[in-house]
Amino acid sequence: MKSENIIRIEGLTKDYPVGEGFFRALAKIDLTFREGEFAGLVGPSGSGKTTLLNIIGLLDTPTSGSATVLGKEVSALTAKQSAFLRNRHIGFIFQSYNLLPVYTVYENVEFTLLLQKKNREERHRAVMEALDWVGLTEKKDSRPSQLSGGESQRVAIARAMVKRPAIVLADEPSANLDAENSHHILQTMQQLNAELKTTFLFATHDEKVMQYLQRIISLRDGKIEKDTNS
Repeated sequence: MKSENIIRIEGLTKDYPVGEGFFRALAKIDLTFREGEFAGLVGPSGSGKTTLLNIIGLLDTPTSGSATVLGKEVSALTAKQSAFLRNRHIGFIFQSYNLLPVYTVYENVEFTLLLQKKNREERHRAVMEALDWVGLTEKKDSRPSQLSGGESQRVAIARAMVKRPAIVLADEPSANLDAENSHHILQTMQQLNAELKTTFLFATHDEKVMQYLQRIISLRDGKIEKDTNS
């Protein structure tokens, strides 16, 4: 249901202590995101985009104002509740891949399902489906050291998507990739967004990523400069 708001941010401010004062990373942000959006927080380093992504991903909390994710007020959640919500409903894709080097591709993708205590048959079906989405079924027994950068990022996408999350947060996912691999992984995410209605939210300053976004929220100095739908 495209009209459902699954992220709501109202008057959000985030301060970090610096010496005897503070640094304001975000200033009175108001935003909503609907189910199935393919959107990006765009801006230079220090604009606040990663801070905002971390709050939406339940890795940080606002100083003031509110952030409601999947019906839950972020500031009201305990650490255990936040971890449960992330594990079940939020996928993460980082620029550094964060694959476990001693695990195979299959085991890296499977790991999140082990945390959910899925049985072996459920895990196998879900992992193979996720690897098929990203075109890596033939690499399931490879180690991360045997993969190219593009393949590693595709594994990271499969790992994020294997649990069919409601939200995927991607922080500079193309930063370490060449143009060809960047377009390939973005096309893959675009396809998964269309097929599964997963909400994708990027933090980026990469023009290649921006070409694919349906909505761009431009940030500068912790404030929204522009919110544009393509």
